[in-house]
Amino acid sequence: MALSPSPTDLRVLVVARDPLARAGLAALLGGQPGFDVVGQGVGGDEIGQGAGAFPPEVVLWDLGWEPQGALEELAVVREEGLPVLALVSEASSASHAWTLGARGILRRDADASTLAAALGAVAQGLAVLDPELAVEALATRPQPAESLVEELTPRERQVLALLAEGLTNKAIAERLRVSEHTVKFHVNAILGKLAAQSRTEAVVRATRLGLLSV
Repeated sequence: MALSPSPTDLRVLVVARDPLARAGLAALLGGQPGFDVVGQGVGGDEIGQGAGAFPPEVVLWDLGWEPQGALEELAVVREEGLPVLALVSEASSASHAWTLGARGILRRDADASTLAAALGAVAQGLAVLDPELAVEALATRPQPAESLVEELTPRERQVLALLAEGLTNKAIAERLRVSEHTVKFHVNAILGKLAAQSRTEAVVRATRLGLLSV
């Protein structure tokens, strides 16, 4: 018997490329009291979107068996500010998911009660890591350093210069005549390569590295 949504239920967006995995996760949460699945999606485009006037408060993201594409899109959530609980199939994906902004990481076979507890904790601002994944995730997280993790591409340097001017993603997209979604990918690539957690920090580090004129 389905539970009736309540104004106090935690609103969850379920993201997974595999429709069966997506439907399965939504069904698992639907059977847990205190949760309301307000949307389902296949990737980063759905982040920040919800059902009508009820946007999601937390994202449950199944990265799947081939996580590379999902990991690239996961970086977008840093722009949206929504906490993400990522589900991974192998330990090597845990470090990438953690670096790209996931606040919680569990294995894909986590049961309903574990998912519910983790989503509640993540929504409250806590970090949640499967014990078997914690060492892998934390050991490889980039540490602040005044050096590039990887060289910026010419396009990323263009975007970086416009970030330094204080332009929004929309304004950058209009200036470069590309989509706003493309700009988000470039911005998050820049953050990763500069080991920065924000646009401001990226500009500061880029200036110190001589990538921007003062």
